Amino acid sequence: MVTLALPEAGLFERLRRRDAQAMAQLYDQYGRAVYSLIYRIVQDTGVAEDLTQETFLRVWNQAGAFDPERGSAAAWILTVARNRAIDWKRSAAGKAARSLWDVYDDERRGQFADFEKQLITADQAQRVRRAMDKLTDQQRAVIELAYFEGLTQSEMAERTGQPLGTIKTWVRAALGVLRQELGGAS
Repeated sequence: MVTLALPEAGLFERLRRRDAQAMAQLYDQYGRAVYSLIYRIVQDTGVAEDLTQETFLRVWNQAGAFDPERGSAAAWILTVARNRAIDWKRSAAGKAARSLWDVYDDERRGQFADFEKQLITADQAQRVRRAMDKLTDQQRAVIELAYFEGLTQSEMAERTGQPLGTIKTWVRAALGVLRQELGGAS
């Protein structure tokens, strides 16, 4: 688990007061993880660098929106980064670049490994891997398309050539398995 030298609430209070040192500390702590997640989604180093900067600018401008009672700073920052990357993919620029990688391949899994180690403890990572291993190939594919590419079920059906009802069944079944396997995870 990524930890901060100061309590998260204190760090974000400093950000709300526009403390540049707090922003530098936050970037040092989470910059690599944010870049890794964004790169995993957009598959372009230049775009990932730009979106990483935009993510931290958004964090700076919306520091007041962070509530430590609702989750960790890592989760909040990475949600901002993921949403920014998916927004880019859905934009005209992202759609033009999408043809570069239409399907998920095993080579990209290795790029996620460092990111995973930084964000969650080894025990949590092992639980997630075990849960994902219980999914069928189809279930795993739709979960990855939804999370990493932000596709809707209709877009998944179009991308995979499967009927929408089949996609919905795979997603529902995958979420059921994950809920059952990770239900006790905190």
